[in-house]
This record gives sequence, C-alpha cells and structure tokens, in this order.
Amino acid sequence: MKILHLNTNDKIGGAARAADRLHRALNQHVNIDSLMFVQRKTGDSPDVIGPSSKIERGESIARPYIDKLPLLRYRHRQGNPWHVSWVPRNIKKVINDINPDVVHLHWINDGFISIKELEGINRPIVWTLHDSWPFTGGCHIPYNCDRYTRSCGSCPQLRSDNNKDISYQILKSKIKNWSNNDINVVTPSNWMAECARNSSVFRNNNITVIPNGLDVDKFKPINQNVSRDVLNLPSQKKLILFGAMSSTSDYNKGFHFLIKSLELLSRKYSDEVELIIFGSSRPLDPPDFPFTAHYMGNINDDATLALLYSAADVMCVPSLQESFGQTASESLACGTPVVAFNATGLKDIVDHKQNGYLAEAYDENELAQGLEWVLSKEDIKAQLSKNARDKVMESFNIREVSKKYLELYKSIMKTTV
Repeated sequence: MKILHLNTNDKIGGAARAADRLHRALNQHVNIDSLMFVQRKTGDSPDVIGPSSKIERGESIARPYIDKLPLLRYRHRQGNPWHVSWVPRNIKKVINDINPDVVHLHWINDGFISIKELEGINRPIVWTLHDSWPFTGGCHIPYNCDRYTRSCGSCPQLRSDNNKDISYQILKSKIKNWSNNDINVVTPSNWMAECARNSSVFRNNNITVIPNGLDVDKFKPINQNVSRDVLNLPSQKKLILFGAMSSTSDYNKGFHFLIKSLELLSRKYSDEVELIIFGSSRPLDPPDFPFTAHYMGNINDDATLALLYSAADVMCVPSLQESFGQTASESLACGTPVVAFNATGLKDIVDHKQNGYLAEAYDENELAQGLEWVLSKEDIKAQLSKNARDKVMESFNIREVSKKYLELYKSIMKTTV
C-alpha cells in the first residue's frame, strides 16, 4: 500500500510536525510505503518530495503572496491566518506520477493546492484537519463565529458587511467542488469532529477521530536536574513553561491570558517562580513579568523540546482554540503536568487534577489557580507525572495511532474497489 501525504511544509509548524511523525511511523511500524509531497522542504529526507529546480523553488516562495492578492480589497481585515487557496498547481499530474493508493491531505494552504483542484483527485482521500480552514470561508480559527455552519459572508475577521463577500464565495466553492469527492475526514479531537459535523462543508462526510501521535521514545521524562543543567536553567526554582510557534505574537496561543494569570500568581509566589518561553525570542521591549523570564527562541528539534518539558514543573497552554494541542501532549509525555482552559481539543488531553488542571474557559483567575494547584502539590507531584506519561502511552503513542490510520486506509480502499 502506498500513501501520499500532502502538506505545505515538511518541518515548520504544528501540522507539519504531526504529518511528518505519522509519515515516519507508517514507514517504520506498519510497513506502508509512505511519501510526502510538500511546497517547502527544509529537511533532507529522500521520501519527502519538494521543489527540485530553481524555478520550482522560486514558485514556492511566490505562491503564498499570490494567494493573498484577493484579500487586498479588505484593507481593514484582522491579522489572523486567512487563505483563499485559488492558485492552480496541476496536483493531478503529481499524484498520477507517484500513483498512490490513498491521498492523505494535511495543511495545504499558502498557495499549495487550490480548492478546485481537489475535485480532480481520482484517489481515495483522507483529510486530517489541523485547524478549521477546510470547512470555513477562509479563516483558520473562527473563534466565536459559527457562520461556517450556514454560508459565511459578512466575515468578522475581514471586517466585511457584505453577505456575499469572499468568505461566502470560498465556502460556496468548497461545497460545489468537494461534494462529489468522498473525502474521509479525520479530526484529532472530539471537539473538532463536532465542529466538522456541524459545518456546511462536511456535515455529510464520514468523520473519524484519531489523535495526533508522538514518538514516546523521543518524548519521555528526563531527570529534571539534568535537564536544567543542560539548558542552563536555575535548579532551585519552580519553573512554568509556555511555548508554541509564534508563541507571544499569535493571539490564539493566549499569551495575554498568561500575563494576567502570572500577575495574579505573583501574589502568592515571588522569587521562587520563574518562566520559560519557547517559540519566541526576547523582544526589545519585553513584558514586565512579575517573574524572571527565560526566552529560548524557536526550537525545532525534539531532543531539546524533551529537555525543556522535563525541566519545567508545569506547562501552561492557555490557547483559545486548538484542534488538538500538540505541546500539551508533548509535555505530558515528558511527565510534566499541563494547565489549560477546559475548551476545544485540549479537553481530550488534560484530565482535570489527574495529569494537570482544566481551568474555566478564558478565566485568568482560574488559570492562575490551576498553576498554583500544580506548583503546590509536592505530595502528589510524582503521581501527576506518572499519570501524565501514562495518558500519552495509552492514547497518543504514534505506533498505535499509525495502526488506526492503517485500518482507515484499508476500509476506504475496500469501498472503492
């Protein structure tokens, strides 16, 4: 069996990392011939196909900018991720040349594949939803907007009052071009599955919940003192970890919630607590935290991430919306409890007062209480750590996740014979 994964990047971003982990696990653990086709290749794996000529590399740089041209008419739009996906590529030729049994879509934006071209894929399709874009009129994170359940239009993120604006046109195009495609939707959380089922795009599709998987041999507990020594972090402090791609600038990651909760936490803790931030370098004018902050910058290798998670006493993931919450699962794998809001995909990862703390959604006071609860539980610290690791071994082990995908591939191939 040959599987072809399509993702814009091979290494950069949470979706790329999740797709790459699955791709490698399929090759290593379930004896599948798995390949990836990407628009931007930064690694050197021979089973990942990317631009090979100067012209193709130039196109890969230009495509994201070309894709955004229709948005220029919305001069007052918000800065949230938003894609039109209209730039043609002739993806059908790529697929026919590779000749896979199943095409597995992941994050395909930044001008990688157009909406119309998916109609021409004459192979069984699996699509893992790493955010909400596949079923919205262009946004990746709809927040409180539910227009995607109807027809979009008057998009709040575009600051549009036109019922038939570009968001309406995009959603209409998705419904038109994908209705005849038997797209087998996979969501990494139950919350995302419910969103997809309620959408006007996928309400009639088969939807399966399969969580993102982790290599538990890479993400595992490392002695805390050793981890701190390697990373040059203080050995006697209580350390709170926060991080993600663009962690301090991406509104969805909830950095503003973290700042407020730390101010509240400082009323009970002072010199004994410090903060670690990854996914962002120290800004020229950093926030005035009540605690010392260590900025670790962007980290792309799993070994360093495992050290970071192991060095911390608690991981804070105050995101507004997560299709899954990969940093939370990585932290648990390393035995570090997680504090998050009781909302979206994180509810599938964090078990309240078992391996972390689920605060009432978007309440900074509750978030601070959760951090305090974990930091103060010296008597059950070892049990929290064990529960965290056990949850990942039981639910997010990439070997078991790859087996679930194998069964899905087999089932859809049977229906197409």
